[in-house]
Amino acid sequence: MQIKINGKNETVQNSLNLGEIILGKGLTPEHIVVEHNYNIIAKEEWDKIAVKDNDNIEIISFVGGG
Repeated sequence: MQIKINGKNETVQNSLNLGEIILGKGLTPEHIVVEHNYNIIAKEEWDKIAVKDNDNIEIISFVGGG
């Protein structure tokens, strides 16, 4: 299945949800925001959102500094 993550085409296995994609990338859920097909998705909903062919996902991470 083909999806787009942060503007780059990626091939992923069928029947994944957003939570599985985030964990598969080794990201820390507490430090990111996920947009799925132009809608911001709450962390509590990630496991309920099935990813489909041609979906668009943007992952934004927070970086602190001083």
